[in-house]
Amino acid sequence: MGELPRHVAVIMDGNGRWAQKRLLPRSAGHAAGLKRMIALSEYLFRRGVEVVTLYALSQENLSRSEEELSALFALFRQYFAGSVERLAKNDLRLDVIGDTSLLPEDILSLIESGKERTKEGGRGTLVLAIAYGARQDIVSAVNRAVRAGKEVTEGEFSALLSTGAYPPPDLLVRTGKEKRLSNFLLFESAYAELYFSDKMFPDFSDADMERALGDYATRDRRYGKVKTQ
Repeated sequence: MGELPRHVAVIMDGNGRWAQKRLLPRSAGHAAGLKRMIALSEYLFRRGVEVVTLYALSQENLSRSEEELSALFALFRQYFAGSVERLAKNDLRLDVIGDTSLLPEDILSLIESGKERTKEGGRGTLVLAIAYGARQDIVSAVNRAVRAGKEVTEGEFSALLSTGAYPPPDLLVRTGKEKRLSNFLLFESAYAELYFSDKMFPDFSDADMERALGDYATRDRRYGKVKTQ
């Protein structure tokens, strides 16, 4: 295995379709996706990845049916209530990006509690993108720059984004057959290596991620420069 990415981002797509294919309610797919999310993030940290960012809920997803959103919010409650201590014991830090003001207040409290409980984590950081949209994040960053009354460099602008504390993703993986970024880390992924899998997220195994890491290791990352011999 060659170079390992410092930051892996994952668009966890296909939970609902995974359930429908099995004649199950979409909520069953989201539950399976949550279980897989926990296992996959733990696998990546064991492999030595420093930052794992997972697209858990987009702002656009908030337009889904009340029934589906209720099921998703219940899973978030389950996750934050049950997994934070595990993160802390594994010396991992939790962060959440997105417009969390759009979430129920009890979930907000669980998020803040989880961030506080894990703030000393030094082994790696799990970033959950919840009620997140890259375009919305960029607009917010622009407005912050305008309010500051000065032009900004690319680096200064990056720091204004909700991901400003982290390096840009080296590898961005999307499951579920679709081949688009769907409003996820648009600015940050300018030079990310992209990897697409036809598997629905609940079926995307550790071995599948290992193949993605192996594929990443073969990429020649020149950032627009001519390769020197």
